[in-house]
Amino acid sequence: MAIEQPATRPANPRFSSGPCAKPPVFKLENLSDAPLGRSHRAAVGKAKLKAAIEETREILGVPANYKIGIVPASDTGAFEMAMWNLLGERHVEMLAWESFGAGWVTDVVKQLKIDATAKTAEYGEIVDLSKVNFDNDVCFTWNGTTSGVRVPNGDVIPEVRGGLTLCDATSAAFAMDLPWDKLDVTTFSWQKVLGGEAAHGMIILSPRAVERLESYVPAWPLPKIFRLTKGGKLIDGIFSGATINTPSMLAVEDYLLALDWARSVGGLEGLIARADANTAAVTQFVEANDWIEFLAVDPATRSNTSVCLKFNDKRIKDGPAFAKAVAKRLEAEDVALDVGAYRDAPAGLRIWCGGTVETADVEALLPWLAYAFEAEIAAS
Repeated sequence: MAIEQPATRPANPRFSSGPCAKPPVFKLENLSDAPLGRSHRAAVGKAKLKAAIEETREILGVPANYKIGIVPASDTGAFEMAMWNLLGERHVEMLAWESFGAGWVTDVVKQLKIDATAKTAEYGEIVDLSKVNFDNDVCFTWNGTTSGVRVPNGDVIPEVRGGLTLCDATSAAFAMDLPWDKLDVTTFSWQKVLGGEAAHGMIILSPRAVERLESYVPAWPLPKIFRLTKGGKLIDGIFSGATINTPSMLAVEDYLLALDWARSVGGLEGLIARADANTAAVTQFVEANDWIEFLAVDPATRSNTSVCLKFNDKRIKDGPAFAKAVAKRLEAEDVALDVGAYRDAPAGLRIWCGGTVETADVEALLPWLAYAFEAEIAAS
């Protein structure tokens, strides 16, 4: 008996967790105001870069005394920059519950060889945050992009603490309420929640982080592309649009348009509401079907952006092969592109539910997910 296909397809099948879906209003011709062929140090370039910084501050609610900079190499470059500049002054606690957090552990322990303690959890779990000593420097991801597990809130981080908190927030910024008074360094990239173009990172520094930068010199040499200070003082131009290396003004224009769109849907509150609505649709589907479940065990720590799912049907003989076949079928039907689980994560699917995705598209995808599951079960 043939399995009937759903009648409706998502208008936009892009559910990749990075680069993520562009804002629904995106049109390439809207980038025509980008000052291409001009120096980023010309007045027009500086103005665009400064606008990107200040509009980020406005939408995210970053305090006025925090520094925001545009840096090279996406979130990876921004977080590496933070670790290379700031760590080593005191003991470090590295927290990891997915692949990118594990990567930061490797860099600190094996490359920088810093005095550090690594606290890790399996995919779907999170470390016991109540046992973290915040008088040490603490490095962590707010949202595990490859595990779908996030920090539920900042309650466990004391306002008065001896160490710095370094937070990789790349799939959390613009989708979750970040407690700025608890975060000393925050990094993210344009290609995640707002669907910007790749290769540009953002680094946000608290006054405590700036104080560390100006009072502590790491024991290792710093490449030019990582340097945030000169002569013991913060290079302030980085935080007003004078970037370390040449940025893409086309990507800057794209980010500015994404920020404009973000304001049009209600700013941060609107973006969070859109992501929550998308995740709620997936949650309702999972609760109605016993052959699929969230990778994140605790509902309080489930991401509202990178939603990770796993199959649990006893008829599945080869979990990784089955999950890949489902993802391949969804792509072949042009209903969901790039939804396979991250290569280091448990087999399953990962559906991006950030604010640039329309809830109607998530709702249209879910019957196709059931169709692909049933079709693969029948074929196996």
